[in-house]
Amino acid sequence: MALLRTRIGIRCFCWLVASPAGLLLAGTLPESRNVPGGIALISLPSSVSANEVRFRKRPVWVTAVNNQKTAVVGIPLDFLQGSGRLEAGEKTIEFSIEEHVYPESRIYLSDNNYVEPPPEILRRIRSESSEIRKQFRVFSTNIQPELPLLVPTQGIVSSRFGLRRFFNDQPRRPHSGLDIAAPAGTPVRAAARGRVLVVGDYYFNGKTVFIDHGQGLVTMYCHLDRILTRAGKRVRRGDRIGTVGNTGRSTGPHLHWSVNLAGVMVDPELFTNTDLSTEQISQP
Repeated sequence: MALLRTRIGIRCFCWLVASPAGLLLAGTLPESRNVPGGIALISLPSSVSANEVRFRKRPVWVTAVNNQKTAVVGIPLDFLQGSGRLEAGEKTIEFSIEEHVYPESRIYLSDNNYVEPPPEILRRIRSESSEIRKQFRVFSTNIQPELPLLVPTQGIVSSRFGLRRFFNDQPRRPHSGLDIAAPAGTPVRAAARGRVLVVGDYYFNGKTVFIDHGQGLVTMYCHLDRILTRAGKRVRRGDRIGTVGNTGRSTGPHLHWSVNLAGVMVDPELFTNTDLSTEQISQP
């Protein structure tokens, strides 16, 4: 196993206990958090049709909040402080984006091929990256997301979303999900009802499952030991879809869980009602 060293100021490891019986009320939206990696809830004119709303030329999830038509917009991690622009039919709506500096994480891997892959592996990575981006562009209008999301496994939060990462002291993309460390074989469950898009075994992500929850909300479950579902299958919240593993670029058994909203990676913690800030917690 490679050595993992993380510098994030105060290190917080939180126990999670997920249960498929812990069903939550659907239809609850996260609070607006207008920072890179967060989401913005933007009120829309009643005259605007949902299929007219675009952010960065992509469709946007439009729903109702207190009878007010509202766009749920994921803010990319690479967005700078300032303002974003939402296209709503013939109108342009600007919204503010606040500065947020994520902590730093330094990870040390014994296999340097996961840091500087050779040409033959790079070809595989490019092909897989294209397939992964395709899943994140899925926007199904016939499914409504079921919120809050269920934390998909039990264990310890070992790495949070947005960390500025360095592999063997080389800068890489920020951490795009939530890592939950757990023994290999621990059940991994669907965060909400949806349809399995693709299952696969990728160089960096290892054994992975993608689930489409509708309106551009797609969840990804990586580094699995076993995949217990298949592409095209309809799943319910809490259904077992795999087990925790150590496949791909991984320093030990854990689940990497990502939440993608219309092609934008956002903080999974915004979509759950599980308090991950305390040292020891359990989910109802």
